[in-house]
Amino acid sequence: MPANALNKSTQSNKIIIYFLLLWTLLNGIQAFTLELQADEAYYWLYSRYLDWGYFDHPPMAALFIRFGYSIIHNEFGVRMLTVLTSSASIWLLWLILKKYAVDALAFVLVVSGVFIFHIYGFTITPDVPLFFFTVLFYFVYQQYIERDKWSLAFLLGLIIACLLYSKYNAVLLVGFTVMANLKLVKRWSFWFIMLLAVALYLPHIFWQVSHGYPSVNYHLFERSARTYDFTDTFSYIPGQLLMAGPLIGWFLFYKAFTTKIKDAFIRCLMVNCAGTFVFFFISSSRGEVQPHWTFILFAPLVMLVLIAFKQKGGRPKWLAPLAAVNLSLILAVRIIIILGLGFAKTYGHLKSYYGFKEWAQVVKQRAGNNYVVMSDGFQNPAKYDFYTNSLKCFAYDAFYYRRTQFDIWPMEDSLQHKRVYYLTWYPIKGLTTDSLKIAAGTWYSAWVDDVRTYQKVNFETTSYKITASPGQKISLDLTLTNPYPYPISFSDTGYLHPVFLEACFFKGDGGVTTQEADKSFHELNLKPGGRGRYTFTLTAPSEKGHFDLLFSLRTEPFPGSKNSRIISVTVK
Repeated sequence: MPANALNKSTQSNKIIIYFLLLWTLLNGIQAFTLELQADEAYYWLYSRYLDWGYFDHPPMAALFIRFGYSIIHNEFGVRMLTVLTSSASIWLLWLILKKYAVDALAFVLVVSGVFIFHIYGFTITPDVPLFFFTVLFYFVYQQYIERDKWSLAFLLGLIIACLLYSKYNAVLLVGFTVMANLKLVKRWSFWFIMLLAVALYLPHIFWQVSHGYPSVNYHLFERSARTYDFTDTFSYIPGQLLMAGPLIGWFLFYKAFTTKIKDAFIRCLMVNCAGTFVFFFISSSRGEVQPHWTFILFAPLVMLVLIAFKQKGGRPKWLAPLAAVNLSLILAVRIIIILGLGFAKTYGHLKSYYGFKEWAQVVKQRAGNNYVVMSDGFQNPAKYDFYTNSLKCFAYDAFYYRRTQFDIWPMEDSLQHKRVYYLTWYPIKGLTTDSLKIAAGTWYSAWVDDVRTYQKVNFETTSYKITASPGQKISLDLTLTNPYPYPISFSDTGYLHPVFLEACFFKGDGGVTTQEADKSFHELNLKPGGRGRYTFTLTAPSEKGHFDLLFSLRTEPFPGSKNSRIISVTVK
């Protein structure tokens, strides 16, 4: 390498290293100073119950947290691998782009301005390992295109398995990569990669099978079981532009999609970037697409932009001042969040970062060593568990909410016939007798004796689509399963709280109507792991239209749990 080129390369590396030092420092400060956000606490609970799978996601985030928290027992420990892998991902991006001789300053301007990189520079969610292994995949795949070596194939198989263990979105990366280079299927090493990845992923597949495919049912059926809302599609593109950078996002997308495809690797980047963008745009027709779901497209987006700059003689002169203002806005927001100023403690998800450490201790003083039960969300129970370093807060998943990992963990088993402290964010007439008013909000509480719940019991039917006329009698044959390690009875004899089996009809986002099962339901008794049958005769709504139906087991004073998949009912 000529001396000038060598000096330029050394200087470029210094710029990137200095940038990464500052990047790591900023992320480390934010990871250390902020309380856990709601979802982070939930994933911390994952790490307490290590398994091959979870209701919402595969287990890689739990492993990331388990590693860091085993070293440092605080918020930074939970987020430690986020901070480290964020910097490692940026360094890998730089190494990948060295082949295209991109400009180091342009690299810093673009990478530092991508808003989503800042969000996931200190926060731990499944998107963090997904992004790290995505960049690592591109790093090894770039070499594999040029050299068909078994060692590279082995690494790719291992990385793909890690991607799949991070988040299910990884399927898009693998699928679009193959679509971009169909010649790969002619390589024996390609099939070795696929077989190795699948073999390593089998434990998670077996976990899904043994638990009744909870992730499949949730992501493909329950999560999308809602009517179309145009705002979901309308807000998708602005959300993506914001994630790319509040001021430069529009330009990055424009520049990326105008990059000239001159080799197989650039084609791979283009297909992944455009394919992921379009896939989630189409998905918005089935429900809300949260902006961060597309995180994996931002790696190819950044690389395409920087390659395009090199192809066309460099970055535009106006980009540097605009990128500086863009970065200043992002840094201002991050500083406001670190210091807890202004809107930070009151806006959306941000307010979840503040006040819950104190809240958990106040609740702990009231509840003592008793179990705490909360409804309408898994986030706050997880926060209580983290900040009391216990596993004594249980999330009661009401029928109008959704199922969570609390429906799988053994916490509910420990509650039966116990006295628990019931905490809600709204008063319940005749029940709540106390209130807590602290920085985290106002909460209402009551003591419940001899708890009786059936949250894990599952009802299945042969059909999940029903058509009926207004007021028509419908008989549904239900199969129910007892997943508990002890027998259960639906008789009310000898119990303080009666149990009700209810059919719940939902119409859009409006009201809910319920119908109770007849007395024969109380004759059901199930052995551990046993199955039973019950025929529920219900009446179709008198109003025409589309309804969602599910079955719920309710025991006072709780609102009733979600005990079946959603059944689509059309009345016409």
